[in-house]
Amino acid sequence: MDFNALIAHPELLLIGLAPLFFISILLEWYLGDRRNKLPANAKYRLPEVLCNLSLAGLHQGADILTGLLIAKVYLLFFGWHLFDIKMGLFTFILLMVAQDFCYYWFHRASHRIRWMWAAHVAHHSSETMNFSTAFRQSLMYPLAGMWVFWLPLVVLGFDPNWVVFVVLLNLGLQFFVHTQAVKSLGPLEYIFNTPSHHRVHHGRNPQYIDKNYAGVLIIWDKMFGTYAKEEETVEYGITKPVNSFNPLVVTFSEWRDMFREAFASRLTLKQRWGCLFSPPQTRDRD
Repeated sequence: MDFNALIAHPELLLIGLAPLFFISILLEWYLGDRRNKLPANAKYRLPEVLCNLSLAGLHQGADILTGLLIAKVYLLFFGWHLFDIKMGLFTFILLMVAQDFCYYWFHRASHRIRWMWAAHVAHHSSETMNFSTAFRQSLMYPLAGMWVFWLPLVVLGFDPNWVVFVVLLNLGLQFFVHTQAVKSLGPLEYIFNTPSHHRVHHGRNPQYIDKNYAGVLIIWDKMFGTYAKEEETVEYGITKPVNSFNPLVVTFSEWRDMFREAFASRLTLKQRWGCLFSPPQTRDRD
């Protein structure tokens, strides 16, 4: 498939990257499980790996089912675009940076708005950190509103297919920060999101909660006061554990709890609204 065909069908990008993902998983498994070079919470446990792969499949299926509707929304907004942006090397880099900026705010909102956290918590509920953790995604992201955060890029004048391609490229690059095999990347730590930065993000240690929302560039966290350096050993997971490898339980447990609280008796409308959209009170952690 040539590059133009890939831009026309950006959903194929992650499928194309799949061999690289699985080679990385195999190498990490060999290093951790066979050579014992990694911490115990980096090891691959079959029930969790199967859960993670199931969550990835459900996430991909939800994206396919909702993709047509979202594409129509993007095309509607593209009809109002402000600039006619032609794609070249410079505008591609500009789109990458702009999308990463939007991703930072999507990710931050996913921790600070309970409605969005209900979807995002699936990714944070694992107490293990290895490459398979990157597959731990939620089928509820379309309902949670993830796609809304890319609309400004479409309104600016970036072609919707290119926007989706860059969103998926950003997601693909983030696969490689879900590991304990890399301690530091030296000077790159100042600019880019790295495994060290992202381990912090997945920590439930009090000083690590709601830190390091970066996708590709860590500069946004440093600019907006959400950066934390990896110092204390990271404890992975959330403060309200799910304790299940059933992908449906992992996906829907926070939605169940949220709606149960929101529709409890004798609550005011303001209290119900708070149950749905205020910051989570007991945090699981991304």
